[in-house]
Amino acid sequence: MLERWGGSQDGNAHAAWESAPQAAILRSADWTASTLGPPAGWPRALRAAAMQVLDSTVPMWLAWGDDLAMVYNSAYAPILGSKHPQALGAPLRQVWGEVWADVGSLVESTLAGQALYRDDMELRVQRGGGEETAWFSFSYTPLRDDAGAVRGLLCTVWETTDKMLAQRRLAASESRLRALVLASTNASYRMNADWTQMLEINGQGFVADTSVPSASWIDLYIPPADRAGVLAAVRQAIDTRSRFELEHRVVRTDGTLGWTLSRAVPVLDGAGQITEWFGTASDLSESKATQAALRESERQFRTLFDSIDEGFCVIEFLDGPHGPLSDYVHIAANPAYLANAGIPDVVGQRVRDMVPQEADGWVEIYRNVLLSGEPVRFERELVRTGRYLELAAFRVEPVERRQVAVLFQDVTKRHRAERALRELNDTLERRVAEEVAARSKTEEALRQAQKMEAVGQLTGGIAHDFNNMLAVVIGSLDLLGRRFVDGDPRARRYVEAAKDGAKRAAQLTQRLLAFSRQQPLKPEAVDANKLVAGMSDLLRRSLGGAIRLETVLAGGLWRTHVDPHQLENVILNLAVNGRDAMGEHGRLTIETANCHLDERYAAEHLGLAAGQYVLVAVSDTGTGMSPEVIAKAFDPFFTTKEVGRGTGLGLSQVYGFVKQSGGHVKIYSEVGQGTAVKVYLPRLLGPHQDDNLAEPQQAVPQGDSRELVLVVEDEPAVRQLSVDALTELGYRVLEADGAAAALRLIDAHPDIDLLFTDVVMPEVNGRKLADEALKRRPQLKVLFTTGYTRNAVVHNGVLDPGVQLIGKPYTIEELATRVREVLDAPRRAQKA
Repeated sequence: MLERWGGSQDGNAHAAWESAPQAAILRSADWTASTLGPPAGWPRALRAAAMQVLDSTVPMWLAWGDDLAMVYNSAYAPILGSKHPQALGAPLRQVWGEVWADVGSLVESTLAGQALYRDDMELRVQRGGGEETAWFSFSYTPLRDDAGAVRGLLCTVWETTDKMLAQRRLAASESRLRALVLASTNASYRMNADWTQMLEINGQGFVADTSVPSASWIDLYIPPADRAGVLAAVRQAIDTRSRFELEHRVVRTDGTLGWTLSRAVPVLDGAGQITEWFGTASDLSESKATQAALRESERQFRTLFDSIDEGFCVIEFLDGPHGPLSDYVHIAANPAYLANAGIPDVVGQRVRDMVPQEADGWVEIYRNVLLSGEPVRFERELVRTGRYLELAAFRVEPVERRQVAVLFQDVTKRHRAERALRELNDTLERRVAEEVAARSKTEEALRQAQKMEAVGQLTGGIAHDFNNMLAVVIGSLDLLGRRFVDGDPRARRYVEAAKDGAKRAAQLTQRLLAFSRQQPLKPEAVDANKLVAGMSDLLRRSLGGAIRLETVLAGGLWRTHVDPHQLENVILNLAVNGRDAMGEHGRLTIETANCHLDERYAAEHLGLAAGQYVLVAVSDTGTGMSPEVIAKAFDPFFTTKEVGRGTGLGLSQVYGFVKQSGGHVKIYSEVGQGTAVKVYLPRLLGPHQDDNLAEPQQAVPQGDSRELVLVVEDEPAVRQLSVDALTELGYRVLEADGAAAALRLIDAHPDIDLLFTDVVMPEVNGRKLADEALKRRPQLKVLFTTGYTRNAVVHNGVLDPGVQLIGKPYTIEELATRVREVLDAPRRAQKA
């Protein structure tokens, strides 16, 4: 080498340098930019070291000079990667700046004259466009100049990255293998090449561990009955150099027999010869026990499947034209399926083919079971066979199987019995509820009736005495006016004022009687349209000019059978109430209509019969009533008017009259919107005569001095007044204070034409007196008078047929008219 380079004076040395093949790498660099300068000018020691580097087949480099400029051979260039060829002539620290912190101290030690070696040193290097981890084994040797001074260093390097990565992979693999062996529940073992010795075994608690080679493993681990089979399988694996695999019984650590699946693979050397066996043994004891239990369970299931009375099937869902999971097919069904469902040969049948009309319902139920995993119990009718089924369904796991199991039985008989029982219970409950409701209504009605009865009894007692007193007052005023005040206007005014007050007192008593349904009614066929039309002038005068009156009268209105005078009072009463509710302005509407109250409506209103009714409704646009006010509106003496403007008997009178007439009354009202009172009166069926036209007002009829009237009255003042009034009217009069005296007079005076008797008398009432008198004198005419009837001549609120009655108090004009009507009536019409 030195000869080829020659001395510094030898020009051939330069030619050798330029022409050497190893120097080709040097020619690829621009040495003018390097501190080393062109190679031709390098010192002898540097040229000699450089040629040594270039001649080596091992990766080598040197660094020379103050900045340690690099020279390296072609074997080293791959280690540099993308740093080549720029690294030629570049400072060492610049080239390997990323690892200088790791090697800088080593370089310094070498420059100090200390050679060193490092094996598999890990470094993070920059090459190939990125940073990566690499390992290197290298030696650093000081480089000296001709004077023996260290001017650089020489490095021989081997990159061991592949080796280190392989070692790491091997270590990781071995670690994973150890972890796998330790983590596995399987036992692991090693056998020698011909299985004459078990080298080691990790039994995992399943079989006994051993780390000492054992030649008696067959006796220790394999029960005698299984040894021949195990050895035969071992021999076949050895002969074929193939995997050993066998299920066999094994002696477990507790001395009991278990089952194992043993697998072993041969480890071959380079010549393909078996060096040892590595194997695992899985504990199949529980699996075998489970399989045995499963076989037993399957046997029991099959026995149960074939013998149970309940139907059983397994269905599997399918995707169909109706969408995903929109159909299912029967994949299993027991013999009882037919007996319970009534459909044969269902296995293989799709539900949409079996029961197309009801398939959607069945699919929805079982699809929910499949998707939710929640079992379900239900009853449902299988319409195709008309059977009611009690069913239980649950999902067959896993869900990917799309299967649902169904157990069911025919409960048609029970269902029908239960339905019949439910219907009976419902009927009983409904009847009990209806009975309770009816009883509640009855009790409420009874309380109302008792309240009315109490008021009625009080009213009757008051009315009898009060009307007798009013009869005396009114009669006396009538006689006073006729006999003594004709010439004195002031006295007549006083008499008329007193009579007006007495009449208003009589009207108050009459309202009390109306509420308690004690007033005697004279029903007749009434055309409500004509009655309302005839009241128009009276209503307009009562309402005043600021209230607009409207009537809506139905065409073809039915007739009703009521007392027309009382109906007029009802309409007038409701109109006046509406006027008071509206104030100065408003609209009052009177409407008539034919209507039908059905059974349902009638059932909700105690005492109301379903049927046809004539409706008379009075509506106003007034202030309206709250529900609380409506609930009390018909109570006697209840009023919302200020003191002095109402007695609280107006609506009570309406209620009493309507109920006494067999009708119904209902209030509809809303606060601020107005009120409608609807009166329903029974339709008059059958033939009837038209209403008699009102006769024109005539003079007070007088008696014939030959006609004899017997007055029977227990009250002396009333009796005397009646005698005086009849005498004033021109009749001959006899008087009696009771029934006994009256009968004696009747026997003594066969010329008596009229028996004028009070109804309510002590011991024997007027009705019984009349009955006895008519037995003696069948042609005798009778006129009753009373302030309170007590059902003597009035029943169900209506005068008995043929009975003639004048209520107390009465005016002399009213008395004259009624006496004349009775005396002039044909004899055949008279009836006691």
